[in-house]
Amino acid sequence: MGVLAGAEAFSSGGAAGAQAPASPAVLLCHGFTGSPQGLRGWAEDLAAAGVAVSLPRLPGHGTRWQELARTGWADWSGALRAELERLRGLGHRVVVGGLSMGGGLALRLAADHPADVAGLVLVNPAVRLGDPRTASLPLLRRLGLLGRPGRERTAPAVGGDVAKPGAVELAYDRVPLTAAAELVRGLRGVQRDLPLVHQPVVLLRSAVDHVVPASSSTLVLERVGSADVREEVLPRSFHVATLDHDAPRISAATLELVGRL
Repeated sequence: MGVLAGAEAFSSGGAAGAQAPASPAVLLCHGFTGSPQGLRGWAEDLAAAGVAVSLPRLPGHGTRWQELARTGWADWSGALRAELERLRGLGHRVVVGGLSMGGGLALRLAADHPADVAGLVLVNPAVRLGDPRTASLPLLRRLGLLGRPGRERTAPAVGGDVAKPGAVELAYDRVPLTAAAELVRGLRGVQRDLPLVHQPVVLLRSAVDHVVPASSSTLVLERVGSADVREEVLPRSFHVATLDHDAPRISAATLELVGRL
């Protein structure tokens, strides 16, 4: 299946000479049903500042929603882990940033690989979902009630929550419930292991978010084991803040964390 135009992965080696040992790199992760397009501006800002950056396309994303239905949490987290290992193999100190589910995956990496993740930048991180009906999805999947390949049950789209006129997120127009069940299952593990996260955390939360509840960010702030935790509210953005009015603040906060580390 071909990748949608604009959904391609992005990477930059940073400024000339930036491959020195322990040079900084930022690994970015997009959200559920989204694609690298939603974080491309963030990545390009970091690259323009001379920071090595990697923005992979998660399995099942950036093609069509039927492909997403054939992937799961292990695929998404495994792809991000492989890219972390690649960057560490090049000698980089790695800050991991993520939007929505990407924030949950970033927390998963930090808990599982404390020596390899130097810090976190989380934008409207999804560790808790607002719709209580999602809690039953893993059980329904085990019972075979979410459909079968080629006949997957779906829900309405969750992408495109942007306040800025003219800004459009490249995301699927349907959500396969089998993949949503995988998301719920994976995020339960992230919630459980938040106390294992000890890296510096910068959390940027939109004042108005129609996709992920504010309680998700509150849970992260209250339960992570980090001593260095900073929160910033984005007053003019909705959920996909990386495409919204406050996007420059996200890039600035990331560069500030990279500089501190």
